[in-house]
Amino acid sequence: MKTTLPTREPAVLVLEDGRTFKGRSYGSLGETVGEAVFCTAMTGYQELLTDPSYHRQVVVMTAPHVGNTGWNDEDDESSRIWVSGYVVRDPALRPSSWRSQRSLEDELVAQGVVGICDIDTRALTRHLRERGAMRVGIFSGDDARMPSRELVERVTAAPQMAGSSLAEEVSTDEPYVVEAVGERRFTVAAIDLGIKAMTPQCMAERGIEVHVLPATTTFADIRAIGPDGVFFSNGPGDPSAADHEVGVLREVLAAGIPFFGICFGNQLLGRALGFGTFKLKYGHRGINQPVMDRTTGKVEVTAHNHGFAVDAPLDRDTETEFGRARVSHVCLNDDVVEGLEVRSGTGELTAFSVQYHPEAAAGPHDAAYLFDRFVDLLNSHQKVNA
Repeated sequence: MKTTLPTREPAVLVLEDGRTFKGRSYGSLGETVGEAVFCTAMTGYQELLTDPSYHRQVVVMTAPHVGNTGWNDEDDESSRIWVSGYVVRDPALRPSSWRSQRSLEDELVAQGVVGICDIDTRALTRHLRERGAMRVGIFSGDDARMPSRELVERVTAAPQMAGSSLAEEVSTDEPYVVEAVGERRFTVAAIDLGIKAMTPQCMAERGIEVHVLPATTTFADIRAIGPDGVFFSNGPGDPSAADHEVGVLREVLAAGIPFFGICFGNQLLGRALGFGTFKLKYGHRGINQPVMDRTTGKVEVTAHNHGFAVDAPLDRDTETEFGRARVSHVCLNDDVVEGLEVRSGTGELTAFSVQYHPEAAAGPHDAAYLFDRFVDLLNSHQKVNA
């Protein structure tokens, strides 16, 4: 069978520091700008592209060959693709998977995602590692023929990620419920800051009825549900700009409601406890990040997608108004805080969070036990208050 190669227009990728990479169009033609970040995952691109945490980011894939398994209607983590742009070295000529319903590029075109291919993604990744994540533009077709100086000006006119409040842009507009699978054991209020579909599904599989609520939810809204626990999801943006969400979380902690947070939720727990946050040089994005559980000494291979981190001491516990806080997990690559836990004066766990993704679609699944830990927390709190 003869494969017909797609017709591709000239394209150019321009970083805010002026470095330029010339390639060919991939996906839709046109112009896009965002923050350039790289992802080291070798699989799971459909879940990545539909993860709301990548809102306003241009993702560079370090794996050279992308698109092998095509695109299906089952693996989306939200209702749309959220990345601002997509950068690959060698697109697959055609998908090869029994689950594929169309090609990756077909979906990029259908959703208007501008990308670029046939560039040296290794060189681009090394540049981002050395210089740090920065703003970038992809220009294809007629846009690629504009003078370089004008393209750089368009890139630097885009807003920076630092200081950006983005949760409301990706959150659900209306509350909805994910029913418990089998017998309902608990009710949880999950604040959608950019939630992935697999997260409430993992909780539902453990007998939790999940009420997914908008980012603008107030503590009174949470109280009205009467939940056994509260969950804060992953999401995009700078945690230092999420004052509303932090204020709601402080009310949750003050009320003694069990809490679990993932990714952005971990950063917001850090802020609620009085810790600062900071922007990482180039962030953690991929499905191969080693994290140590400091309680057990176990090392987990985990899925990450974050450009900010919590600034909390690794060498000591911290007394807060909500109890004793400690760093529970740490990244073995760079000692970045990967988890927090809060215990009462009697030593009972009241809140915990992790910086990575235990729902881990499309893997790995080393950290799936954290949903069981949340169930244990809900169960112990229920017994104490029975």
